Amino acid sequence: MLTFQVNDMTCGHCASTIAKAVAAVDKSARVEVDIPRKRVRVSGAASAADLTEAIQDAGYTPQEVQAEPAAAARTASGCGCGCGPQKPGSVDAGQAPASAAGSCCR
Repeated sequence: MLTFQVNDMTCGHCASTIAKAVAAVDKSARVEVDIPRKRVRVSGAASAADLTEAIQDAGYTPQEVQAEPAAAARTASGCGCGCGPQKPGSVDAGQAPASAAGSCCR
């Protein structure tokens, strides 16, 4: 699956135009559009270069983004905030409230 950041995609009409542009390159492609995050994910046979060109021809400026880390990788370090491993059961055993910075780190 390829993911593109399309910062000039602002509405449903933009999303529809981009989806049609992708379909013109790869009729069997599956397109997922996240308008609030301005992300377009495409699963299909077309290359990133072909998809980029099609989206650009539709009037938008896509930037391919690398795959986001899996949720398991983000949470494997303990609480998920990136603070590192926590003692087993520390959250369930009455962990101290989060600091003002919004983290459980001390």
